[in-house]
Amino acid sequence: MAAVLVVLDVDSTLIENEAIELLADEAGSLEQVAAITERAMAGELDFADSLAQRVATLAGLDTAAVQRVAPRIELTRGARELVAGIHAAGGRVGVVSGGFHELLDPIAADLRLDAHRANRLTVADGRFTGTTTGPVIDAAAKADALREWAHHFDVPLHRTVAVGDGANDLAMMATAGLAIAFDAKPVVRAAAHVSLPERDLSAVLSVLGLR
Repeated sequence: MAAVLVVLDVDSTLIENEAIELLADEAGSLEQVAAITERAMAGELDFADSLAQRVATLAGLDTAAVQRVAPRIELTRGARELVAGIHAAGGRVGVVSGGFHELLDPIAADLRLDAHRANRLTVADGRFTGTTTGPVIDAAAKADALREWAHHFDVPLHRTVAVGDGANDLAMMATAGLAIAFDAKPVVRAAAHVSLPERDLSAVLSVLGLR
């Protein structure tokens, strides 16, 4: 049995960026998208609606934009140390994102994550259509992913840890045995068992007694 399962949010948690804002910058809609993102993270907007509004601004953007923005994605300090520490202790690490597989897949491979899940952008003729395909990864889907991965890796729910920063992470955090707010919005800090104000993911290892 794996010692523990840690599931992290991606945008502004695993990475310093908001992935959709990188693509929006390419599409010329950054200001509009950033304002919607802020409202969604604060819990003022339904995530699925906010995602649809933001993705719609990407319509017509060429898919090569993914390669152009990938070098701008910055891992949060301590991310590699956290993954290595959990793996060294026999645990598993998964990430679940309201962002996009197109940007997350290379990061997951680089970090050797055990599981990852995100939204997928619809493409036609080499351009994004302004919609997503498949189930929307919203708050409920994040919680479902944690439960599914816990079952898959034979980890009891009380041995699961959820790390997030926005309202979209609350259901996942409520499902986990331990909820950690990471440089989080007030609504998330209030719901968490532990709040980490500094942007260093290796601090999660200290919370778990692994360093």
